[in-house]
Amino acid sequence: MGIHYDYKSTRGAKAMEKQAKREKKLAEKKAKRLAKVGFSKDTEEDKTIPLDQVITLDHLTNPDKK
Repeated sequence: MGIHYDYKSTRGAKAMEKQAKREKKLAEKKAKRLAKVGFSKDTEEDKTIPLDQVITLDHLTNPDKK
């Protein structure tokens, strides 16, 4: 009976350890991927229309206009 008692009493702690290990592994993968690709969000220009401008058909249909 000792094994079963031990399993139930430590089940929550083991689950939390597994979750922490999984999150740590995912964070490392994400950091590695960002370092490999380079953080490109800073280099891209902002292509949104400012809030003070009215959206016209020209904004939607003309791909050359910036």
